[in-house]
Amino acid sequence: MTPPRRWSLRQLRLRQRDADYARSGNGANDRPNLVALMPQNDPTNTGGLFIGRRPGTAPLRYRDQPVPAGKGRRRVDAVLAGALLVLETLLLATLWGPQPAGWLWIGSQVNYQTGSVVVGILTAFIGMILTMLGTISIAMRIDRAWKIVRRAAGHEQKEGMLERIFVISMIIGATAFFIWLFVIQGPGPELSSRK
Repeated sequence: MTPPRRWSLRQLRLRQRDADYARSGNGANDRPNLVALMPQNDPTNTGGLFIGRRPGTAPLRYRDQPVPAGKGRRRVDAVLAGALLVLETLLLATLWGPQPAGWLWIGSQVNYQTGSVVVGILTAFIGMILTMLGTISIAMRIDRAWKIVRRAAGHEQKEGMLERIFVISMIIGATAFFIWLFVIQGPGPELSSRK
């Protein structure tokens, strides 16, 4: 990204004169041409397209130049980063199996104790939503720590793995559910062929 343009004293005087012409109501022909004063990165000069780096693709900048650690320390940081990634993966994998199953069991217990199906369903639904939001919040913190440890291990890590792990675990969870539903459990008697 180019630094902002600094105006010279002459250019500032021309801008002031142009503003004075506009206030006085003189014709447009008397006004000085300010096209030369327009910054070169103005979107109107490029047909509305900004030329340069896409947002978020700039190299990492640190306040101070980090001191590179020794090989042993970077190896320990790499192992720690791998452990954080495994922990994050396991945590997100619980979103598609153990957590919903646990809340469905709790909801069934509430239904049994109160005799109200609505209270049981509400308990299970609210519990699932709250624990899923809490799990994602914890996973975001682990992902931030993973990026920092990866940088300490000597990698220029800009993005986390949270989104990728979440989508992959969702695909695996949905696939496992459909295999259980249609293959292991099988369709109900109304869908199966009669003999």
